[in-house]
Amino acid sequence: MTNPNPGSGSPDKEPATEANTAAHAAGDTNRAAAMTAPKRPEPAPRPSLGRLFLENLWAANTVMVTVLALVLAMVIGAILIIVSDPEVLATYSYITARPADALNASWTVVSEAYANLFKGAVLDPDAVGFSAALGPISETLTYTAPLAFTGLAVALAFRGGLFNIGAQGQATMGVVLAAVAGFALPLPPVVHLLVALIAGAAGGAIWGFIPGILKARTGAHEVINTIMLNYVAVYFLSWVIVQNGVQNPDRSDAISKPVDSSAQLPRLLGSDLRVHAGILLAVLVTWFVAWLLNRSTLGFELRAVGANPDAARTAGISVTRTYVLIMVISGLLAGLGGSQMVLGSTANALTPLVVAQIGFDGILVALLGRVKPWGVLLAALLFGALQAGGNRMQSYSGISLELVTVLQALIVIFIAAPALVKAIFQLRAARAARLQTSLAKGW
Repeated sequence: MTNPNPGSGSPDKEPATEANTAAHAAGDTNRAAAMTAPKRPEPAPRPSLGRLFLENLWAANTVMVTVLALVLAMVIGAILIIVSDPEVLATYSYITARPADALNASWTVVSEAYANLFKGAVLDPDAVGFSAALGPISETLTYTAPLAFTGLAVALAFRGGLFNIGAQGQATMGVVLAAVAGFALPLPPVVHLLVALIAGAAGGAIWGFIPGILKARTGAHEVINTIMLNYVAVYFLSWVIVQNGVQNPDRSDAISKPVDSSAQLPRLLGSDLRVHAGILLAVLVTWFVAWLLNRSTLGFELRAVGANPDAARTAGISVTRTYVLIMVISGLLAGLGGSQMVLGSTANALTPLVVAQIGFDGILVALLGRVKPWGVLLAALLFGALQAGGNRMQSYSGISLELVTVLQALIVIFIAAPALVKAIFQLRAARAARLQTSLAKGW
């Protein structure tokens, strides 16, 4: 039987079907759309390594924010130097008539001040002789050693979620026990030094244990406890100096017996330069703290408690035990820092001001170092340089040493406010989120 409705296709080709017709129509539509649609832009060329480096450099990363914070602090410090000099200010009274006088006077006083800061902290190009050439870096390292210990003490507590304001008191107790062990125990040289260092560490650890156990057992806030213990330690130092057996019998003022030479840290560059082996001990302890935080089980528990105590407790970590250990180790580090003040070259006897402000400066060092061990060591080096250079700046340029303290405070302010630095210098937003984590998590 034949089909009554044959297809209408060509006799020498296959008959056309509805499917073929639809396919041809779809193809025509696609070709028309391709002709009318805009051409896809070609991919942009891949930027060069140099351009990528510059883009990543000018971003809100940790290094760039730190460097720019230093620049801002130096700029504001320069303004303060100009404002504090009456002779320079006098040139600004006629700045519209002779602006060069004001600019030259400002540049002279600022450049001279910062040049003396550099010469007193790093290198004096005009120095003659070995001791004079290495004197500036020797002074910087001498100031750096105790600050590294107290900075590590504060940073370790931060990483564990505790705010240790008591590094000053812990360092004070460390210096007391280290000095007493240094002049009261007749021991051979190497053993005597080790015993004095252990005594200083033990004094700081005991003073850190008290707020630690109070925090763990009763929930008492460590900030209040450590602040109060600072005062107790200061008054204990003032009392113990004038006691029989401690006070120097040849002196009527408040000063203890001198520490025996067998308990003194050896000097690294000879007797004419003050830098001592405490700076080597600071580097070693920094490495140990970095290992403790990043490689050990205790460090993991410490960071977990600092990040979230409730979650750490749920995971089986003893928050009570961790709090006590944090404060004990933190106090131990601060006690070692205090012992540097009397076993090193800063002093060889107890006085009411022997500890200076190394505990409170340690808080600034920890913040500047972003509570990371190696960052803390570099921050302590910077603060030591500012202190050493500030002494020369005061002597040669007549600028108050308090200006160095202002510079330190400005640096910490800008470091603690990365959003401000980013806004001033219009930094890219890349990596800025890293700067906004909490102190307890290590920034």
